[in-house]
Amino acid sequence: MNEWLTEFGMFVAQLLTFVVVLVLAVAMIRRLRGETGERSRLRLEELNGIRRHRRRRMQLAASQPGARKRLVKAFRRDDKEQGRCGRKGEGEALSTVWVLDFHGDIKASGTGQLAEEVSAVLAVAGEGDEVMLRLESAGGLVHGYGLAAAELDRLRAAGLATTVCVDKVAASGGYLMACAADQLRAAPFAVIGSIGVVAQLPNLHRLLKRHDIDVELLTAGRYKRTLTVFGENTEEGREKFREDLETTHELFKRHVAERRPGLDIEAVATGEIWYGSDALDKGLVDAVGTSEAYLVERMQQARVISLKLEQKHTLGERLGMTVSRGVERGIERGLEMLDAGRWQKR
Repeated sequence: MNEWLTEFGMFVAQLLTFVVVLVLAVAMIRRLRGETGERSRLRLEELNGIRRHRRRRMQLAASQPGARKRLVKAFRRDDKEQGRCGRKGEGEALSTVWVLDFHGDIKASGTGQLAEEVSAVLAVAGEGDEVMLRLESAGGLVHGYGLAAAELDRLRAAGLATTVCVDKVAASGGYLMACAADQLRAAPFAVIGSIGVVAQLPNLHRLLKRHDIDVELLTAGRYKRTLTVFGENTEEGREKFREDLETTHELFKRHVAERRPGLDIEAVATGEIWYGSDALDKGLVDAVGTSEAYLVERMQQARVISLKLEQKHTLGERLGMTVSRGVERGIERGLEMLDAGRWQKR
């Protein structure tokens, strides 16, 4: 066992040496050549065609061998017919549903990407087009999600129909965003609501005092700092902090009430959450259903195009990620071997 551990340690050391040399080599190449150009690219997928292709493959797989040739011929006839119809009706183009995705973290880090995607849609969207956002977020910082909601408001201001579909969760800041839609749909067990504001911080003043440690906090302005981590908090500071939370909560409620005027805001702005079906009864959403079901429904009347702005990674970043994944796999493999060795000894 000791010999195996020694060999494994040597392998790890050699791997780390290789990684360091590789990173240095990549850094030198980048310095000599330079890496310029766009750092992002727009990825577009027509979901109608993808779904049609999958359906045909399923039909072929489920058919008897003798019927497959007839099916292929039928598919070709359909394609030709659609081509002729498209040429005849070029002046009557189908409307388009533009599909965006937002997976929010506590800082709403994806807001910048969402803003660029919204700008891309607004540059080409025509009359009758729709934007569908698949949203997943449990909320986070007020200013981050406030900005994300403002980016969605741009679609409403431009007169574009907007639909937000929530499959898992749109709570707190996530629900703040979702309310920007003309139509809000949620899966039966999606988590909706949490219209409230929360803040917490530890206070170490008594611990520091017990060890004769003083912390000096100097401010200019009566309420420049209300509650602190290290200083002694006062009741006046606590009261001001509560007032600030209430002010933020009122802004949250006003935002929701303006965009969902039929909602009894006082009844639902308690910080509680509801699941999709109950949220429909409360008026928090307009319909219950999954995003996939809605897209399949819309494909019957419109082109559905998924739009995503992807970050382009440099050569060094790609190599770094590849090496990182290799190291992770190596460590996982080593742990598996250790575990297997323990069982073999028994």
